[in-house]
Amino acid sequence: MAKYFVTGATGFIGGRVTRQLVDAGQEVVAIARNPERAKDLVSLGVDVRPGDITDPDSLRRPMAGVDGVFHIAGWYKIGSKDRAEGERINVAGTRNVLTAMRDLGIRKGVYTSTLAVSSDTHGELVDETYRSDGPWLTEYDRTKWVAHYEVAEPMIRAGLPLVIVQPGVNYGPGDTSEIRPLIVRYLQRKLRALPKRTAYCWAHVDDTARGHLLAMEKGSVGQTYMLAGWPHTLIDAFDLAERITGIPAPRFHASPGLLRAMAAISRSERLRVAAGVTYLGSNAKARRELGFAPRPLEEGLRETLRHEMRLLGIDSAAS
Repeated sequence: MAKYFVTGATGFIGGRVTRQLVDAGQEVVAIARNPERAKDLVSLGVDVRPGDITDPDSLRRPMAGVDGVFHIAGWYKIGSKDRAEGERINVAGTRNVLTAMRDLGIRKGVYTSTLAVSSDTHGELVDETYRSDGPWLTEYDRTKWVAHYEVAEPMIRAGLPLVIVQPGVNYGPGDTSEIRPLIVRYLQRKLRALPKRTAYCWAHVDDTARGHLLAMEKGSVGQTYMLAGWPHTLIDAFDLAERITGIPAPRFHASPGLLRAMAAISRSERLRVAAGVTYLGSNAKARRELGFAPRPLEEGLRETLRHEMRLLGIDSAAS
């Protein structure tokens, strides 16, 4: 049995990673700003300590003596006016966690970056050798880019035994991302339009979490792995949802030009990332070297839609 330290254990991906570690018989230490809100983790046997990645002094005691570190915590708020939060959590917080890992001599770590550091890939399915140096569409993209290329990679070059993973869009029961409100509005028949050409790599959260464990087990130190699901446009994803549920998908598809013009006038990050943008990355390396195996979107979306329909009290027509 190994012992792991996890940041972001109360979050969407981090919570699934923590549960999979526990299910595998591993010991887990997690930090939470308010441990009272992590009672579900305590009930699983997780050692939850008070801590915050923005407070370096709160990290060292919980991290001491562990075999590995999963740094998953991050700030993700599209459209937020508070730019300082992204810097404080995504950049300074990552530096704090990785510095503590280095100083304590932890043998291996996995850092959760994102496909969004590549920003808009303009329809190209990029791989781990691809690098974009901006401009970035959101403050999230920019601060995660800084954490990836100006914090994590330099520390790796200086000898930190770290693996970087890059998830794409994640979905599934318990989703806290920007995808769930779209699904809920669709199920309530309130989603009126979708953007043309906008596309993501869609991975079920359980598959992404499994990819994290595989990166710790099999990932080569210093390497980056795209834990991306399969590429689909938003239009294709909701057409698939219509086939599953019988609920009509939006028929109006907004052009990128219209959305870019509206974004420029309103200075809206939400409109900017909807304007025909693609966040696409290849999972070939992760499949080849880690055994990463994301399920097809139809399979995971069917489960997710059924879950949300139960919560909304909607009769399921899904087969």
